[in-house]
Amino acid sequence: MKRIVAALVVAIGVAGLSPAYAVQPDEIMSDPAKESRARDLSRELRCMVCQNQSIDDSEAPLARDLRLLVRERIAAGDSDAQVIDFLVARYGEFVLLKPRLKPHTLLLWLLPPLALPEAGWRCGSTTGGAPDPLLQAINPCPS
Repeated sequence: MKRIVAALVVAIGVAGLSPAYAVQPDEIMSDPAKESRARDLSRELRCMVCQNQSIDDSEAPLARDLRLLVRERIAAGDSDAQVIDFLVARYGEFVLLKPRLKPHTLLLWLLPPLALPEAGWRCGSTTGGAPDPLLQAINPCPS
C-alpha cells in the first residue's frame, strides 16, 4: 500500500513539473522549422488579455487567434520581421513583450537605470536631527 501511495505521489510530482503549453495540437504546423519559428515569435508577443504573458503561454482565446495569425503569416512566406511588423501595425507596440528602442520609448528604457542612484541615495541617506515626517512618508527604505 505504501508503494502505491509513493508511486502516486511521484507521478503527480512529475506531472506537475512538466511544462504546460497553451498551444493546442491543431495549431501546430507540419514543418518543424516553421513551427519552431512560430513558437519563438509567440514568446515575443504579449497576450493583450493577460498582459504579462506571451501568447505562447496564454490560454486566452485572443492569444489563440494571434498564434494562428502568426502561423498563417509564416505559412504565407513572411519573414520573422515581417510577421512582427504586421502585428505591430495591427495592434500597436503594446503587442511586443520587449518594446523597441525608439524616441517615444526612450523614457521606458532609461528611467530604471537613472532611478537606481536616486533609490540608493534615499536608502543610504540619514538626517542629522529629528526625522522629517515627509521624508519618512516617501522614503522606500525605513531607517
